[in-house]
Amino acid sequence: MSKKVIVIGGSAAGPKAAARARRLDEFADITIIQKEPDFSMASCGFPYYIEGVFDNRNALIATPTGVVRDSNFFLNAKNIKAKANTEVIKIDKESKQVVCKNLLDESIDEMTYDKLIIATGATPKMPPFEGRDLKGITTLHSMKDSDFLKDNVVQKKVKHAVIVGAGLIGIEACEALRKNGIEVTVIEMLPQILPFLDIELSKLVENHAASQGVNFILEKSVSRFKGENGSLIGVELSDGSTINCDLAIVSIGVNPNTIIAKQAGIQIGDFGGIITNAYMQTSDPDIYAAGDCVEINHLITQKNTLAPMGDLANLEARVAGENVILGNTAVFKGTIQTGICKIFDMSAGISGFSEKYAKRENIEYVSAMNTSLDKPGFMSGQLLISKILVDKKTNTIIGYQSVGFGDVSRQIASASIAIMGKLNIDDLACADMPYAPPFSLAIDHFIASTHIVQNKIKGLFVGINVRDVKQKIDNHEDCLIIDVRSSDEFRELKLGIGEKHIPLGMLRKKLNELPEDKNKEIITYCKISLRGYEASLILKAHGYKNVKVMEGGIMAWPYKK
Repeated sequence: MSKKVIVIGGSAAGPKAAARARRLDEFADITIIQKEPDFSMASCGFPYYIEGVFDNRNALIATPTGVVRDSNFFLNAKNIKAKANTEVIKIDKESKQVVCKNLLDESIDEMTYDKLIIATGATPKMPPFEGRDLKGITTLHSMKDSDFLKDNVVQKKVKHAVIVGAGLIGIEACEALRKNGIEVTVIEMLPQILPFLDIELSKLVENHAASQGVNFILEKSVSRFKGENGSLIGVELSDGSTINCDLAIVSIGVNPNTIIAKQAGIQIGDFGGIITNAYMQTSDPDIYAAGDCVEINHLITQKNTLAPMGDLANLEARVAGENVILGNTAVFKGTIQTGICKIFDMSAGISGFSEKYAKRENIEYVSAMNTSLDKPGFMSGQLLISKILVDKKTNTIIGYQSVGFGDVSRQIASASIAIMGKLNIDDLACADMPYAPPFSLAIDHFIASTHIVQNKIKGLFVGINVRDVKQKIDNHEDCLIIDVRSSDEFRELKLGIGEKHIPLGMLRKKLNELPEDKNKEIITYCKISLRGYEASLILKAHGYKNVKVMEGGIMAWPYKK
């Protein structure tokens, strides 16, 4: 007798789980039940469709060969029954049934299962703002949202848009709108955009987006939406000011869709997601779950977390789809919260912990900044600014962030494997990675990052973060700051922070110009702080005991120059 498998949800995780199950059992009876009219939506592609990178809407719901994944596709190509516009309103664990409602004719149907996979995804957060139902207010989560925004862009209906929330979705949406000539204001209640980054890297991204005409309002929240004749005309902020606009995109995160799971008595976690084990199995042994509706293990903290990312949804779903057919043979171990986004010509990514999250988890760490190219200058190399975190107790890498105009993805991918493999810094400092000038420097940027932090651990290098340098300046602390770039470089660009200019080549000859007190705090830097590091070694060799290098140099300085 063929096994009956029902999958609730048809966005990313659901179809992946169903397809995996079919590949492992030709004769299983598999059904996908999807509330929305579309299946397998590439929601991460919505901002690029809206921007106009591509204009074929079907590309968002099609196979790589261009076949639209509709009910007929699933039935003919996969022998999977796929019901669109159908909502599961009840799960009966005892009788192993689901109760469905057809949203077009409101008819009710009951279906039995042997194994059930819940892939109900998540719902965008929409706080109870006054005026939230006004025309012109949307999220960016569904095909309907994408269609609405695309229509507004194509028809040139929008002049000024407000984006509420400066996370991944908000920042990607602001680029899509700005590139279509729309004035964009991003409102974020936190003191920075892209909160997964540490603030000094986030500020570099903010500066770049601002240079492209994006307006940012930080540390303020929305109090209400203002309307006229049922349409949006402005957003009122917590300080009483108003931003006039005719479009607002709310992108402040998502909540896992777990109502039917909770009603069925399936265990829900502290973050509101379905609790699953490594087999993606819920508290009911015949019910599995995957995607944005679940809580999964964080591989560094070994605690549950929410990680609503499209790639993880597919990986989890593959495990769930295999296990409903073969038994618990496949394992999804967890996440390290790797992510990346594009912001105009810049990219920003992270794998593992940022500094602020390491502090939150009370992990003792060593961090280092690295500013260098992704490949040689003669191969049109582009700048990267990266930050690496290493656990003090184990010397293993626990976090890596990178922003810049070069190949950020390569750096984050390298770090991700290193973190998941629990590699220590000495292993990574001699990692055998592919090298040729079209692809990387002879010492890859990621490996160079490990060299910097290794020097720190060995006591060969004392660094200071740009954020801490700025604080010293603001607090009028007594320290000597030396810019060791060439005279031409110094004339072209100065930080203007009270720095003394001594070119590296002149430093040994000008030691007499430095304080006699060998314990005086001295901070050195250059463009990327390689020369700053060399300057620090010279000063230490001549008896100066409190010398620090401003990590990343001028290119990592995110403040006004």
